[in-house]
Amino acid sequence: MKSQKKTDILVVLFLVLQFLMISLVQGEVHFYDFVVREKNFTGLCETKSMFVVNDIFPGPEIRVHKGDTVYVNVHNQGYYGLTIHWHGIMQLRNPWSDGPEYITQCPIQPGTNFTYEVLLSTEEGTLWWHAHSDWTRASVHGAIVILPTVGSTYPFPQPDEDEVIILSSWYLGHLKERVDEAMEEATSLPRSDAYTINGKPGDLFPCSKGTTYRRKVDYGKTYLFRIVNANIDSSLFFAVAQHNLTVVRLDGAYIKPICTTYILISPGQTMDVLLKADQVLGRYYMAGRHFSSDNAKVSEFGHDVTAILEYNGNYTYPTSPLFPKTLPMYSDFAAALNFTYQIKSLASPQYPINVPTDNDITTRMFITASMNSLYCEDSGFLSCTEIPISTSVNNISWVNPRSTDLLQAYYRNISGVYSTDFPDQPPTYYNFTDETYSKDTVLTVQGTKVKVLSYNESVEIVFQGTDVQGGSVNHPMHMHGYMFYVVGYGFGNYDNETDPKGFNLVDPPHVTTFGVPKNGWLAIRFIANNPGVWFWHCHMERHLTLGMEAAFIVKNGDTAETSILEPPAYMPSCCKLQNCDAERMTAQFEEQLDRAKGGKRKVTSRHETARCPIGTCLTFPERESRQKQDSWLCCGLFRAFELV
Repeated sequence: MKSQKKTDILVVLFLVLQFLMISLVQGEVHFYDFVVREKNFTGLCETKSMFVVNDIFPGPEIRVHKGDTVYVNVHNQGYYGLTIHWHGIMQLRNPWSDGPEYITQCPIQPGTNFTYEVLLSTEEGTLWWHAHSDWTRASVHGAIVILPTVGSTYPFPQPDEDEVIILSSWYLGHLKERVDEAMEEATSLPRSDAYTINGKPGDLFPCSKGTTYRRKVDYGKTYLFRIVNANIDSSLFFAVAQHNLTVVRLDGAYIKPICTTYILISPGQTMDVLLKADQVLGRYYMAGRHFSSDNAKVSEFGHDVTAILEYNGNYTYPTSPLFPKTLPMYSDFAAALNFTYQIKSLASPQYPINVPTDNDITTRMFITASMNSLYCEDSGFLSCTEIPISTSVNNISWVNPRSTDLLQAYYRNISGVYSTDFPDQPPTYYNFTDETYSKDTVLTVQGTKVKVLSYNESVEIVFQGTDVQGGSVNHPMHMHGYMFYVVGYGFGNYDNETDPKGFNLVDPPHVTTFGVPKNGWLAIRFIANNPGVWFWHCHMERHLTLGMEAAFIVKNGDTAETSILEPPAYMPSCCKLQNCDAERMTAQFEEQLDRAKGGKRKVTSRHETARCPIGTCLTFPERESRQKQDSWLCCGLFRAFELV
């Protein structure tokens, strides 16, 4: 009996040890609930309603370890659909939970919920989550802190404490209404009325003194600032008065330490920055300032956003905190370049890099990023006018599908949702950075065109900025599902003979978001080893809204381990019955069907633009339509019948 008990104990101990080992390999599992709804906030002398998560702005922090799994149940208690994207997390083989609206899922409709499965792999450091539905991310966002695996440490001195600093946009009035009005009337999209640090605009804005965000510190301690630029459109300089900063991580990947008095952070980027509290006891401003690469006047930039670094201890407070003299001015291109040029991967034995070499490259793409006007013709069914401003990549202005999302269409072989002819080159070559341009370079067409890549292809993309319509700016390009290596960037027109000679294949930045310079180019490389449908786009919301985006479809490999995971049991549907000028459009729809039946003529489908709430869908009786999918009418991009 004693021998049997001893054996049983050994078996139990073995199983416990095995479970612990598996847990260490697979990581822990975490559960979060996000409740999204409207809540009143006061700022810039007004109280307004904002769409937020769990009643706070910015939203809740997710804090986990490298390799963990996170389940986030998102409850939509608002009045329009939304999705959540886990920015910088590759979601290996799991595009189902990546989040971009109409790309990998349909919106989570009001009164419903959806649970995201966020699979962490090699990511480490600070990333973030945000809504990926129109401009909702302005107030629906938060930080993701990914600590090293249990038992491991940072490749830099251990900080005493850390602090998340989120740089955001603030708009007067109701942002969605302002955006919808601008889109309907084809006028300029809103610009930020202020910036915020952890939800507060700071002392320099009206009605804001006394609400400024403060971080108290102890003399002699080292703090790790986890900085997120959740701004809608603007790159920001950031500095702390009389303190040096050491940048150690960008987009969740370690870099060679940069000792500096300021940083430049683009929309979508995250940076981990060390600060040693080694100055005279007092109060010091942390300040952010818009870096402008466009042609706007300085008078339009507004005030600097501020927070306060306040030392603990007994001392007499100065009348006002000290302001950072090292903060560059709005259009200081030299300061912007000086900082950017210093960004290099750590590229150590512990954190190696794997850059595709010239001989490895199997796909090369040259992609222009432009401001355009949209060309369209009168359909005979609804009026169609030339939209004065749009954006494009390779002269194609992206249009989201509406009947279903792109991932479902690919996975279930649904035809007619997208085409696979996104071009590797622009339709014409010209002096891309010249201020003069022809009508052929201005006008663009809409499309839902994707690029298909085979599993494990090595890809090189050169993004070329253009000055069409005077629209050359810094474009922060972001790729879902992947980190990419920035092997080169420069100004003017890219030269495929001389510029590759200067590529950095030794320690290039390994990132998810990086800027195409104003009137310049950006060269990136990556290995397509994550199967699925993956969005890529400019992370300036005005450019994303107007069409500066596309998608990759990366095919499965030869094994189950290199193939897309099975979809979850439930995914949100794209169709929802809502009032959308229903009487008018239903009458038009039924009139077309009746005429088609009476005339015994061929019925075809055609896309038109309708002035309806984006993301809603009207369901109609099937009647005599030829195919079941022709019985719906989606608002924003609706399928109508036309006699031919």
